[in-house]
Amino acid sequence: MENIKKSRLIDSAKTEVKGFSAMYARLEQKVILGGLSQSTLTNYGRCIAKISLYFHQPAIDLEVEQIDGYLQFLLTSNKQPSKSYFKHTVYGLRYLYRLYDMEDRIIKLPSLKRSNKLPVVLSINECKRLFKSGRILKHRVLLSLVYSAGLRSQEVRKLKWNDIDFDRKRIHIRQSKYNKDRYAPLSEKMIIGLLRYKEAYQPKTYVFNGKKHGDSLSPRGVQWAMKETLKIAGITKEATIHTLRHSFATHLLEMGMDLDTLRSVLGHAHLTTTMIYLHVARIGKSKVFSPFDRIY
Repeated sequence: MENIKKSRLIDSAKTEVKGFSAMYARLEQKVILGGLSQSTLTNYGRCIAKISLYFHQPAIDLEVEQIDGYLQFLLTSNKQPSKSYFKHTVYGLRYLYRLYDMEDRIIKLPSLKRSNKLPVVLSINECKRLFKSGRILKHRVLLSLVYSAGLRSQEVRKLKWNDIDFDRKRIHIRQSKYNKDRYAPLSEKMIIGLLRYKEAYQPKTYVFNGKKHGDSLSPRGVQWAMKETLKIAGITKEATIHTLRHSFATHLLEMGMDLDTLRSVLGHAHLTTTMIYLHVARIGKSKVFSPFDRIY
């Protein structure tokens, strides 16, 4: 549904803004030839369509003052967009201006500060509660699989049965972030759950089917399963489906896995991305305690 809304926005810009179609066609060609994902094109296209519709001009024809004013409007309006939407707007415009050799525009776009916010992580006991709290088997298996293999939401949604190697106990993740393949571990206990689920639901192609025949589970479907199960489990942390991947990484570090192996398992391009888990994992340090407990 979300992708349909984004597509409609792009279609509206093609119809209402003269010159947008040619600009978007060039953007689309560059994204495809550059090996970027379809989601990148959709996100960039939506943001560029929105600013073009706002001024009734293609984004490449806008003045610097118009761009700055629009970005200020996004940050100060009553209906502030999400951080990811603002980021996609800035990155999408940068990508577009590089495509048209408009380097002067790139310099003047605001730099985005990296967030220093540490990831939310569930404890091992919280994970156990979560995995047994799902109302239906499908949700219990879905959340358990995401955690057990450290999967992203998109990866578990697009996972097919022929990507799971039960004999070698590994999962083939195909063309994920950065268009890279990798292998994720398949837990022996997870095999039992998957086979039980397969017998009960008999899904054909995708491990987790969507509402329509032949479709994979939607992003909203995955998030809903997580949200509802958190409620049942009585877990009040601000957790999302990606929290299970953070928890997977943190628990592996605490159980002794080295950082470089973890980087490979997670599919990170750079070790510095993986190092954030050193800040939340309790390894190689004294246990933090309060002196209040020692004086009594």
